Amino acid sequence: MPDVTKRDFLKVSGSLIGGIAAGTTVTAAERTDRFIVSTGGKADLSDLTVVHEMPGIDYAVVRGDESAVKRSVKSYEADVQIELDSPDVNSEAPTLDADEYEGQPGDIYQWDKADLDIPEAHETTEGEGTRVAVIDSGVLETHPDLSGPLNLGLSRNFTDDGGDHNPVGGDDHGTHVAGIVAADNGGGLGVNGTAPKTDLVDCRVFSGDGASFADILAAVVYSANIDADAANLSLGAYPVPRQAQGQFYGKVLNSAMTYANKEGTLLVIAAGNDSADLQHDKNFISLPNEGAQAVSVASTGPIGYGLSFDLGDVNSPAESPAFYTNYGTNAVTLGAPGGDADTSLTDLVGGVPAYAYDLVFNTVFSYEDVDGDGESEQVPGYGWKAGTSMAAPNVAGAAALVKSANPDYNANQVEAALKKAAEVPDDYGKEYYGAGYLNVVDAL
Repeated sequence: MPDVTKRDFLKVSGSLIGGIAAGTTVTAAERTDRFIVSTGGKADLSDLTVVHEMPGIDYAVVRGDESAVKRSVKSYEADVQIELDSPDVNSEAPTLDADEYEGQPGDIYQWDKADLDIPEAHETTEGEGTRVAVIDSGVLETHPDLSGPLNLGLSRNFTDDGGDHNPVGGDDHGTHVAGIVAADNGGGLGVNGTAPKTDLVDCRVFSGDGASFADILAAVVYSANIDADAANLSLGAYPVPRQAQGQFYGKVLNSAMTYANKEGTLLVIAAGNDSADLQHDKNFISLPNEGAQAVSVASTGPIGYGLSFDLGDVNSPAESPAFYTNYGTNAVTLGAPGGDADTSLTDLVGGVPAYAYDLVFNTVFSYEDVDGDGESEQVPGYGWKAGTSMAAPNVAGAAALVKSANPDYNANQVEAALKKAAEVPDDYGKEYYGAGYLNVVDAL
C-alpha cells in the first residue's frame, strides 16, 4: 500500500526528539551548536549568537558552546535536528502538470471542498481581511494558484540553510497544504482553497536535511507577531514523554502557543497519522496538537469516490474516519477532510488509479528539464496527498472564513464558532471528531 499517512512529525525516543513519517526511516540528533534557552531572570546572552529572539515569550534560540550557554542561563535544552532519510512519503501519489490538468473537470476532483459546501460559504466570504500562516516546508511562489494570496513581504525562511521561503528539493508538502488553505484559480484553470482571499504567509521550517524544533517555535511566535488570524501546523511530535527533557520542550511550546492564542492567532494542528488512541496513551503526549490552545484536527475521507465522482455513491462517506488518523475524545477538536485510501481500487479513471481520487487534490510541483539544458526546475502542477496534514488546512481556511465574517472575534471565539457548528456523524464515535465534523457554512 502506498503511504498516504502524510504528516511529517517529530518523534521522541528517549531524550531526543526524532523524526518519523510512516513508511520512512529516520535519524535524529541533538544539535551541539544551537540551544533553546530561558531568558527570564538573570539571563545574559551577550556571549552567544541569538538565532531567534521570539519576542513575547521568555525564551530564545541561541548558537554557541554549551559551556557559554551554561554560564549565561539557568534553564536550557539543546535544539534538535530531525533528518528524514527517505523520499517524500507521498511520492507514489499521482501528479498532473498544467497541460495534463487542462480540460479536466477540476471541480469534481476536489471532493473535500464539495463535501464542506465551500462554494456556498464563498457566497458569504472568501476570507477577505484575514491572514493565515503556513508553518511547513515552504510554498512555491511561482504556482499560479498561490501567487495571488501569497504575501512575499512577510514570508520567511526560519532555517539556517541560507535560502528564501520557497521549498528546497522536491518537498511539495507545504505547497499542497497552502493550496488547501488558500489556492485561488481566479475562475480559470486550477484549484481553489477554502479561503482563497486570505493573506497567506509562508513560514518555512523544513530544509533539505529536516527540521528544527526551535525553528518551529520561532515560526509560531512570528505568526502571532504579524497578526495572523490562524497558523497551520501540519507537523508534530509523538510520543513525547511527559517527564525529563520532554517536560522542558512541552513547557516552552505551551508558552509559545499560549502567547499566540492571546495575540489572536488560532493554532490549527494535525492530530497525526499513527492510528493512535491519544486519550489512553498513559505517560505520553502528542505535541503540538495536545499543547495549550491547539485546535487538533483528525482526518476523514471517502472510499470509492473516483469510481463515480459522486459522494452519494461511495463505499464509505467523506465524513468517515481515515484509516491512519490519530483519535481521542479530549485529544481531537474537530474532524475534517484529509483523504482515505483503499489501494485495491486500481482501475484507471482518466489515467489515474481510482483509489487516488479519495486523497485530497491540490497544488504541488515537480522537477522538469523545461529548457532541455540538463537543468531541472520546479514546475507547478496538481496532485493528490492524504493525511491529517491535509485535514488541518481545511480547518485553518475555515477559521479564516469565520474571522472574515466576524472581524471582532478573537481566536477563542473563532474556535467556539467552529466547534458549535460541528456535529459528530451518525454511526461514528466522538473520539474521531471531538466537537464534530467541520461545518463551514453553519460556522459563519
